Amino acid sequence: MSVTNPGDREFHSDTTAMAAIGRDEPRPSGRWRMIVYSVIGIVMFFVPITLNGTTTIPLDHLVNGVRTLLGEADRFVALAIIAAGAVYPFVTGTWRQSALKAAFAFLAVLGLVTASMVVFGFGPEFVLNEDIGPFLMDSLVVQVGLIVPIGGIFLALIIGYGLMEFVGVYLRPAMRPVFRVPGRSAVDAVASFVGSYALGLLLTNRMYRGGRYTAKEGAIIAVGFSTVSATFMVIVARTLDLMGVWLWYFVGTLVVTFAVTALVVRLPPLSRIPDEVYPGAEPRPEQPVTHDRFAVARRAAEQTLAEAPSLPKNIWINFRDGLVMVMQILPSIMSVGLIALVLATYTPVFTWVGLVFWPFFWILGFSDPSLMATAAATSIAEMFIPATLLAGSDDLVARFVIGVVCVSAIIFFSAVVPAILATDLPIKLWHLVVIWAERVILTILLATPLAHLVAAVAV
Repeated sequence: MSVTNPGDREFHSDTTAMAAIGRDEPRPSGRWRMIVYSVIGIVMFFVPITLNGTTTIPLDHLVNGVRTLLGEADRFVALAIIAAGAVYPFVTGTWRQSALKAAFAFLAVLGLVTASMVVFGFGPEFVLNEDIGPFLMDSLVVQVGLIVPIGGIFLALIIGYGLMEFVGVYLRPAMRPVFRVPGRSAVDAVASFVGSYALGLLLTNRMYRGGRYTAKEGAIIAVGFSTVSATFMVIVARTLDLMGVWLWYFVGTLVVTFAVTALVVRLPPLSRIPDEVYPGAEPRPEQPVTHDRFAVARRAAEQTLAEAPSLPKNIWINFRDGLVMVMQILPSIMSVGLIALVLATYTPVFTWVGLVFWPFFWILGFSDPSLMATAAATSIAEMFIPATLLAGSDDLVARFVIGVVCVSAIIFFSAVVPAILATDLPIKLWHLVVIWAERVILTILLATPLAHLVAAVAV
């Protein structure tokens, strides 16, 4: 996805849109694009259809079709992407920038080694265990390697032609009182949830450095809205067999995630981060929308539409950025993800960590609170791992809750943690660990009654 235009648009969308009201400015040509392209994108992500007896969203059908065409070559495609991702930090020299980046660069190499073992069938038993290495490769790596770049094509239709800016203007009144952030961050939040945490963090850091967010506001957005994208949620839903209740899962996850964020911003350590602008930056407070909100929303959308690239160029940009993203993610799944699964399978480490969450699952009446607590604990390592531990369970409520935890926890070491620490925001590693625990506990409490409602409706 394009990571320059959305941020630049957001920098001046407030003042430009307000100034546009009351004067007859030329409107961009092809205004039909916002409606037509947005509808196509919405249908691809949110309207389940039935094909060959399987009911799921069109994007999932498309990815399954591509995987069928690839056949046994799908593992080799994934291995090629992992190899590129393992080499990239050393070719560009980014591994030298910090100890953390160096650690993740070498973890990417480990991911390449373990992926090669799985693809070519050699190595220790714990890697070749069907529930570990092959499971990660076939159920996650291959699926993610296809769905992110393909999904990026259709995310371009939702993000790139004004729909987000239009909706964002209407979300502004809720942002300050509920989340304690400026109204303009509504677009940032939607970009993260619908697009990707990488896009959202890039925009957040730019807004902070430009004086449009304070340190506290930027931190709230980074740890409260930088979720995995809708394409990743499809992977979680497939792993947990939740595609039959996809809309319930998507909307429920969105509501729970943002409700948890509204609560966490009022708790330390997030509440104690200084409310100060970036050193040397000029504060740029947001101008409120006092009248004719529709006109402001329309002009913000039209400005985006006027600056949007051609459809072929936009599709290429988003497909390319999706490939770059999976280059970073797939090696982490095969290294951090594998380490987490090995620890969960052969050691009691996550069982011990899960003791923090066990009382909540026990009080809420889950039949296997120990398994649920262990699964929730693994979310700190990799967001997919909790889903793998509950895959195949007959308990829809348990699967639904863990599916929400995968997304709502937000903070995980295989990707989001290094991305946040790479920004200029004054967030420390211990902050992220404490916030992760707070988010998981609150998610458990909020998602459980919702899961029971979904189970009752789905029966």
